[in-house]
Amino acid sequence: MDGAGTTILVTGAAGFVGSAVAVRLAAMGYRVAGCDNFNDYYDPALKRHRVEALLAPAGIACDDVELSDAAQAAALFERVQPTLVVHLAAQAGVRYSLQNPAAYVQANLVAFGHILEACRKHRVEHLLYASSSSVYGANAKTPFSEADQTDAPVSLYAATKKANELMAHTYSHLYGIPSTGLRFFTVYGPWGRPDMAYFSFARNMLAGKRIPVFAEGKLYRDFTYIDDIVEGVVRLLFKPSVHAGQPPHAVFNIGNNQPVQVLDFIRTLEEALGVKAELDFQPMQPGDVPATHADTSRLQEWVGYKPTTSLATGLGRFAEWYRAMQDADAPYLK
Repeated sequence: MDGAGTTILVTGAAGFVGSAVAVRLAAMGYRVAGCDNFNDYYDPALKRHRVEALLAPAGIACDDVELSDAAQAAALFERVQPTLVVHLAAQAGVRYSLQNPAAYVQANLVAFGHILEACRKHRVEHLLYASSSSVYGANAKTPFSEADQTDAPVSLYAATKKANELMAHTYSHLYGIPSTGLRFFTVYGPWGRPDMAYFSFARNMLAGKRIPVFAEGKLYRDFTYIDDIVEGVVRLLFKPSVHAGQPPHAVFNIGNNQPVQVLDFIRTLEEALGVKAELDFQPMQPGDVPATHADTSRLQEWVGYKPTTSLATGLGRFAEWYRAMQDADAPYLK
């Protein structure tokens, strides 16, 4: 695809994954437009800093747009006229969905409906959108395969992500819009989200505070480094699933295929930071699942890619970034 003649819209471009994807696409020579609503789920200063430090140097504008507002969503597409859309804007977080379910209805369902309608109207060539490993619920069978049943979510967040997959499939079936859902597995790395466990662990460890460890640290997570996520996203963006006689829709796991027990993750983070963690064991939280483990064979078969970054390498890069932000007295680390 010709980079000069292709415009890619990245929603949630001031977010963790969105900013990294946008920068990568711009570096490949594509015209990239970004948007974000800069909400306060976590400190908006971090989003503003991503725009300043990552997007602006790459020549990427990031408009302040509320996608749950139909008029704003429509105006964005009229202004940008995208060829491809990477929809990463969403209300994240499993536990927060128990506290503020309305935020998930608006950001993950209403806004996604507006994105689908805009893609239909503008005949977008491919819509790539964020789903989540949470759709697998408390699935006891591992690794999680895209062919597994996903009709028993254990959080509203997971339910909204499953709904996104169904909505996208319907639009692909009715209108022929190529669309691909990305079931992300616990993404980590520099410029990450402060609400994620590894980020809050680092903050508390360096402040000499105890860190909350749920289910005695025996939970398993398929931690996936941000650069590996970006590589998978970019490869899938340029290869929509189009097969004769079938709706042009598919879902893919993007994970590391190497689940790590949370206690082992903490030990690796201790080594990266050079600090010993004080643990505060707590019971398993509502909405959590015992383990996540991605079967990435479909991703490998379709785009020839498998994540490669080791946990020690990824956490080492995160620790280096975190220390640098501490030295810069970044407010979102406090």
